Amino acid sequence: MTNDDFAAFLDTSDEWISQMTGIKERHILKDKDKANVYLAVNAAKKVLAKTNTKPEEIDLLILTTATPELQFPATANMVAYELGCVNAWSFDIMAACSGFLYSLQTASQFIRTGTHKKIMVIGSEKMSSILDYTDRKTCILFGDGAGAAILEPSTDGNGIIDAALYADGYGKQFLFQPAGGSLNPATEETVKERGHFVKMEGQAVFKYVVVKMAEACEMVMERNNLKNTDIRFMVAHQANKRIITATADRLKLTEEQTYLNIDRYGNTTTASIPICLAEISPKLKKGDNVIITSFGAGFTWGAMYVKWGV
Repeated sequence: MTNDDFAAFLDTSDEWISQMTGIKERHILKDKDKANVYLAVNAAKKVLAKTNTKPEEIDLLILTTATPELQFPATANMVAYELGCVNAWSFDIMAACSGFLYSLQTASQFIRTGTHKKIMVIGSEKMSSILDYTDRKTCILFGDGAGAAILEPSTDGNGIIDAALYADGYGKQFLFQPAGGSLNPATEETVKERGHFVKMEGQAVFKYVVVKMAEACEMVMERNNLKNTDIRFMVAHQANKRIITATADRLKLTEEQTYLNIDRYGNTTTASIPICLAEISPKLKKGDNVIITSFGAGFTWGAMYVKWGV
């Protein structure tokens, strides 16, 4: 769905959207019979094939999403069933746009205990299902998508080295979905009031993210004695091009070190980081230093240092 598609029914333009966000197009799952599970399963099948892994080898599946297939059971359970992960237990993690970062850290801890050998982590979103297409402040920003990764034990010093993760519930007022939870369950009134769509105070979020994301990156870089020249890529959650470039500027990273694909996908929330990692993986060699960073509703944010392990 291109910016021109939005301009056909909203008071906006390709020039304005591109200048303010960096987005040119985003993907929308239009089939009404398909949702989060469909996207997650397809991403998972790709990573299983890429790593020559059988579904029954997976012993834990973690799925992170802000748009679950159903309120319950967990979307992860349905995805594990569809894939045939018969030896895995599974659960969902909800941390909005930081969900994949939180999930990677959670999975890494299970690996470190020695109790798990192959963990699949999936970020999957059908954001179009909670967008108000009369609200030009929000509907232009998001797209649908999914990405997946498999974590395994490392014996060569590569992999997830360090992470700094944070949360601040004060931010709930600036980015949230008013209705659909136990406080405001679905009623005729909540539907009429458009309470089941994303609500966002963009300027308030922007002020927090440009500071907090950079601080988290600085924290993990300082703890691991990393200089800006040591970083092969910074992989940031793709929410807004201006946010990503501001973070890169503060860290003194070049354009070549800053990965951007927001122009093609928009903000895919929890799917954003794994999609980026899938795209940059052919450009990385074993031992390359990658900084992953995100900021999301909640507020949730953080950064992770990965020494590329494949």
